[in-house]
Formats: sequence, C-alpha cells, structure tokens
Amino acid sequence: MPIEEITEKVSDRYAKAASTGEQMCCPTSYDMGHLKTFIPEEVLKISYGCGTPAGLRTVRTGETVLDIGSGGGIDCFEASRLVGPSGHVIGLDMTDTMLEIARKNASVVARNLGYSHSNVEFRKGFADAMPVEDNTIDLIISNCVINLAPDKRKVFREMYRIAKLGGRFTISDIVADQTVPQYLVHDTQKWGDCLSGALTLTDYMSGMTAAGFLGIHLVKFSPWQVIDGIHFFSVTLTGYKLSPAAVASSIRYATLRGPFSRVTDERGTVYERGIPRAIEPAEALLLSSPPFTEHFLLTTEPVQLDDNDPRWAAVLPAQVPCTWQGHYALLAGPFIETADDDHHLYRRGEPLEICSKTVAVLESEGYRPHFAILNRAGERVSGEAVTCSPNGACC
Repeated sequence: MPIEEITEKVSDRYAKAASTGEQMCCPTSYDMGHLKTFIPEEVLKISYGCGTPAGLRTVRTGETVLDIGSGGGIDCFEASRLVGPSGHVIGLDMTDTMLEIARKNASVVARNLGYSHSNVEFRKGFADAMPVEDNTIDLIISNCVINLAPDKRKVFREMYRIAKLGGRFTISDIVADQTVPQYLVHDTQKWGDCLSGALTLTDYMSGMTAAGFLGIHLVKFSPWQVIDGIHFFSVTLTGYKLSPAAVASSIRYATLRGPFSRVTDERGTVYERGIPRAIEPAEALLLSSPPFTEHFLLTTEPVQLDDNDPRWAAVLPAQVPCTWQGHYALLAGPFIETADDDHHLYRRGEPLEICSKTVAVLESEGYRPHFAILNRAGERVSGEAVTCSPNGACC
C-alpha cells in the first residue's frame, strides 16, 4: 500500500471518529475530573491514545512543548497549564477536523486558566516533516501517533532536529513482540487501530538511538492485544538529546553498582559490576542522566566495589525448583545489552523466555523499571516444577 494512501486513509478515519465518537487505539487513564475544570467536553470526548503524557510531569514553567498528533488538543491544553503563561505549546496534526476543534477551543482554555491570551498554537503537518524550527523544543510528547507514520525513522530524525540540546521526549506508542506480517501491514482498518504500523520494540528503540537520542528508557508498559499470536503492547519511553561536545566535568570514573552483572550502554561501552572504568566527559554526561544514576557510582578517582560493600547491588534467584509459565522478558533500556547473576543475556527489545524464578528477579525493585514482561501461553500452564541445575540455580 503506497505511503500516501496509508496517510490519507488514517487521516480520514480519525476525522470520521471526531464526528461519530468512535474510540480509537487503546484506553487512556486521564484524570477527567481534573481536566474538565478547564478543558471543554468537545475536546475530552475525542481524546485518543495509548497512555497518558507522562512527560508532562517533568515540565517546568516557561518551557516549549510540542505534541505530535495533537488531535483535539487535550494534551496541549494540559501542557499549557503546566508551562504557565510564559511557556509555549505547539500542537501538530494532519487532520483538518481535529485542528478545527482544537483551535476553536484554545481561547476557551486560556480564559479558564486565567491567561490573557492562549499560549497554544496548532499547526497542520506530518510527523515525518514537521513545520517546526531546528533546536527549539524542550519537550516532545506524543500519544499513540508515531505508530501511524509509515516511515518512523524519519519521524525520529525530525524529533532530534527540532529538540534543543538538553531537550527530551516522552512518547507513548504501540509496539509488537515480533515483526508484523504483510497481511496485517496492508490491512487499512488495523492501521487506524494502531496495529499494522507497529514496529518491534527493538526496531523502535534502535531507530531513536540511530537518530541521536540517548538514555532511552521505559517509563510505563501495558499489554494491549494479541492477534494471530503477535503481542501488541503500549510503551511509554523517554530519551534525551545530549550535547555532542565535550563538557567540563570532574567525573573521571564510573563503577557499575548493579543489580546487573554487566551492561552495555548505547555508545557500546561495557561496564562490569564493581570494576571502575575511566570515562570521557560525554560519557559522564550520559551516565549522569536519570535512567543511569541509580546504577553507577561516578567518582573523580577509581573506586572498586565487592559484594561486601553496601553500594553493591545484586538480586539472586530463590534456590528452589522453577516452573515454565510462558513468560518472556523484553529489555527496554537504557542499556542495549545486560546480564544478570544467572548468566541470562538480555538484548534490548528481544523477547527471552524466562522461568518463574527469573520472573521474580526481574520484578524486583532494581530490575523492574527496565523490563516489559509478556506471557505468550495461550492457556493455563500446568507444567511441573523442575530443578534447572544441580545446585538449584536458575536456568
């Protein structure tokens, strides 16, 4: 199906949904009681997506926010409240019907917030060719829209172009645990359902890294649908546009604390737990960003750790038999590869079958934020417990 045809059919479907009230994508969990205090009902009833805009929790007064696929404007209007009258919000959408509704309600929201004029503007455009200036956006948000773009790598490159140095994105989208087959790719109905255009988690995150973003990590995960054995699920991801130039820093060494026994970051640098590694200023900047800080000790002099040091972190499996229940783990950043203490090797986005003891390990505090765990078993599993190795260690 030609790209132009996909885009046109998706736009027509969303325009129709705006007039009929059809629900699109998967349910969101907005606090409607709060939003109703300043956003008109006309906007709230056409709010689609696959996750709440978690990135808005990080917004600071005066920042500039861009919403890709702004629809009726719900996320833009909440961003407007958070950035304050000194901030600026841009909504980008390709559907005239949505833009008309959003623009009509912008002045109403501004009055409800007590602003002298609206700080939100809505522009018509496409995610892979945004009418936005280079290096101007502090925060990019998007709610189940990039999935609809035929060429997502172009979208990621556009995001990187418009983000400021030090800027960030937080986007929700639908991904799949395996490559979507051609008979679904060419199903027009399922494009509008945010299914046919889904990338695997591996391809989605690697596309962002290839565009230049770093520190890409999971904020939220939620299963959505299973179609012909393909698991579709919602992820909310955050990443950063860090300065490519060397930054003056007193940090000279990084020591991995754990709980991973080994990690590889997005630059390809390998860290072994407890062993200090000399790092350059650019690496120090990366490891100082939020998804890394809890895992590393950053110092001016080399610091070695062992398992007697309280800063050392490890989570070992219970020494009991395990069961296989159909669980698969997908590493979701900010590392491209990790290893645990039972020699499992996790590669970002690639499903790895895990037993019940490993499920418990990955659901512990140190591991949980970095993994999406799916169950591929089609029915209740009744397999007997097994001992993976003579000493009771995990598989």
